[in-house]
Amino acid sequence: MSAESSATQESAVSPSSASSAASAQPKLSLYGGTGTGRRVTVRDLAKAKREGEKWAMLTAYDALTAGVFDEAGIPVLLVGDSAGNNHLGYENTVPVTVDQLVMLSGAVVRGTKRAMVVGDLPFGSYQSSPAQALETAARFMKEAGVGAVKLEGGRRVLPQVEALVQAGVPVMAHIGLTPQSVNVLGGYRIAGRGDEEAEKLISDAKALQHAGAFAIVLELVPAELAARVSAEIDIPTVGIGAGAGTDAQVLVWTDMAGLTPGGVPKFVKQYADMRALLGDAARAFAADVVHGVYPDESHSYH
Repeated sequence: MSAESSATQESAVSPSSASSAASAQPKLSLYGGTGTGRRVTVRDLAKAKREGEKWAMLTAYDALTAGVFDEAGIPVLLVGDSAGNNHLGYENTVPVTVDQLVMLSGAVVRGTKRAMVVGDLPFGSYQSSPAQALETAARFMKEAGVGAVKLEGGRRVLPQVEALVQAGVPVMAHIGLTPQSVNVLGGYRIAGRGDEEAEKLISDAKALQHAGAFAIVLELVPAELAARVSAEIDIPTVGIGAGAGTDAQVLVWTDMAGLTPGGVPKFVKQYADMRALLGDAARAFAADVVHGVYPDESHSYH
């Protein structure tokens, strides 16, 4: 269809039919952009769950990209320990430190106005006791200014979740595949297959909700099981490799934008080819310098 014919059809739509079409669209309360005057809160996410509104979450590790995602209306940004292998050059998430993630979280907070920023508690920073978890979470909230924290594990971290929530720290839980446990798991594998594993995952989700978590990430979980969990608990579920039945979806931004080298997991949809785009830009810049094209008069001072 040409632009001209499309415009003609649009102008032919009656006001009443246009109004009906608008009213038929779902009301999206989370995608207000940066001009709403406040950040997204746990109450907004709970309301979205009640009203059946799905939402997107992306990782972010710096102020510039976080600002782009914030302007795009992404309501929740996760400063994940995925920074380890997607930003800091580590093989996996295990080496990431609290100092590193607090620094990155602060940058994301400073680069945004609307999104809720969730800081990921890295391996070794909360497992030993509720007191350790609270000490770490306090650093994220006081030094970085995050609105919530995330930690991995089911029933084994219930005391930590309860302590954090009682202290006023919103907690996003994470079950299914837990990357910080990759060495125990022997690699990245789908979680919740088989009746016993499925019932354990459902039980963990319900226990985490009871402990006060405001949302639960479900990673690499069979789609049918993730949909069942989402239906059986009252707090939002955030899927990553967990099918379409969760309340929200999260992707590592470098995977989503096509910046990650090599292959990506089956569940990743790449919405751009940033690696090729940046490579082309770098090669064009180098060629201009080598051939004396840049800088020209328009890029020089006198």
